[in-house]
Amino acid sequence: MRNLVLFMHISLDGFVAGPNGEMDWIVLNDEVFDLAGKRTKKADMALYGRVTYQMMEAYWPTAAVQPNATKHDKEHSEWYNKVSKVVVSRTMQGKDLAGTRIISDNVNSEIKQLKEKEGEDILLFGSPSVVHTLMQENLIDDYWLFVSPVLIGKGIPLFKNIEQTRKLKLKKNKAFDDGVVCLHYSIG
Repeated sequence: MRNLVLFMHISLDGFVAGPNGEMDWIVLNDEVFDLAGKRTKKADMALYGRVTYQMMEAYWPTAAVQPNATKHDKEHSEWYNKVSKVVVSRTMQGKDLAGTRIISDNVNSEIKQLKEKEGEDILLFGSPSVVHTLMQENLIDDYWLFVSPVLIGKGIPLFKNIEQTRKLKLKKNKAFDDGVVCLHYSIG
């Protein structure tokens, strides 16, 4: 059985994006990229909402061949181009995209089926509306939260409409020099 692993940048006050989807507050560095890269290599499937998928698709397929490509750009681009992708979207329903499956209906049962298949982990990147849906059914097994030392005051919260208490177990934590803290929790 596969684990569904959430990778998410979050502000100290619990937001994953500003009110209009802004993410310019996220603090990134090579240490974060290296840690994320090691974890990403343990997955053979990526799960996105439509907006995040379109953002990723606009950059990662060719990121490695750009003139100023970083080590992270090259590594993540290689991973992105070889993994299976799943997009949760009603507006993309019926589209035929190579290496990409679109889920438009019965999201929770479709994700449960994906988790039951053989393979490595499924990484869920960003995509707060998908995260909220999957949290409702307790389908996320691991939370990798990269907490930026920023208060943004308002925006899209990570945790929304949680109807039951869930205990999480802290597996790892790592503080970076610039104040970012990575917290890895699993369902306890």
